[in-house]
Amino acid sequence: MTIKFSLARQAFLHEIRQPEAEIDVAKAALYIAQEEFPSLDVDRYLIQLDIWAAEVGKTLLPESYPLKTIKHINKYLYDELGYRGNQADYYDPRNSFLNQVIDRRTGIPITLAVVYLEIARRVNFPMVGIGMPGHFLIRPEFEDVGIFVDVFHQGEILFEQDCLELLRKMYQQPLPSLPPEFLAPVTSKQLLARMLTNLKVIYIQRNDLTKALGSVERILLLFPDALGELRDRGIIHTQLGNFSAATLDLETYLEQVPYGTDTAKIRQLLAEIRQKSEE
Repeated sequence: MTIKFSLARQAFLHEIRQPEAEIDVAKAALYIAQEEFPSLDVDRYLIQLDIWAAEVGKTLLPESYPLKTIKHINKYLYDELGYRGNQADYYDPRNSFLNQVIDRRTGIPITLAVVYLEIARRVNFPMVGIGMPGHFLIRPEFEDVGIFVDVFHQGEILFEQDCLELLRKMYQQPLPSLPPEFLAPVTSKQLLARMLTNLKVIYIQRNDLTKALGSVERILLLFPDALGELRDRGIIHTQLGNFSAATLDLETYLEQVPYGTDTAKIRQLLAEIRQKSEE
């Protein structure tokens, strides 16, 4: 079966098919937004990031050490441009679209992180995303640097103990320590998948299943072997009445996960689909 993608989806697919180190995260994020805003001018937003980075670069000395560089980026983004984490309406889908974050100068941790990472990259200050559960962070890409930046809270500097306290506060649980993987750098594809997962969850909560399906489809372009996403796509297809597509996804899922904790529920769902198809 041939699937015809929109121009934005085609551009997204082309970008993520680059070698991991060559994926332009800002471009890919803007292509995600372009499905929601078809007239979006991707180049205009990339140029805006170039301009902001050039302004930051004017304040940096050649031998600026990491904390000083972070201080300069923070001053420009939060003091001069007025960036803020959107605490008032965290689950507004606009917080997950990079063009809207740039226009409105507010967003959630992961999209604010993209803005920050892109500016840092342009001033030759390498930083990486940190996929801590529930609260995306960034840090300088230096060995044993030991500091993290909370882009949602005006670029606050955190140490590992601060990250642990942040998680304890969010989950209201006495976590004894941070598993190392919580502070591990993420790849470009992982970052984009997390952005799309945020959108998927928001759209499911709003019962906007068509847009939720679009988010899942793009996650599967990033990670074709993500079986949980394959299952979710099948469930969404079922809810949308796309029974043929749903059957294909759910049967494939069961072939790969024949003894999962959700196997009985998926088999029951398939039985219901077949019954509806016969009516």
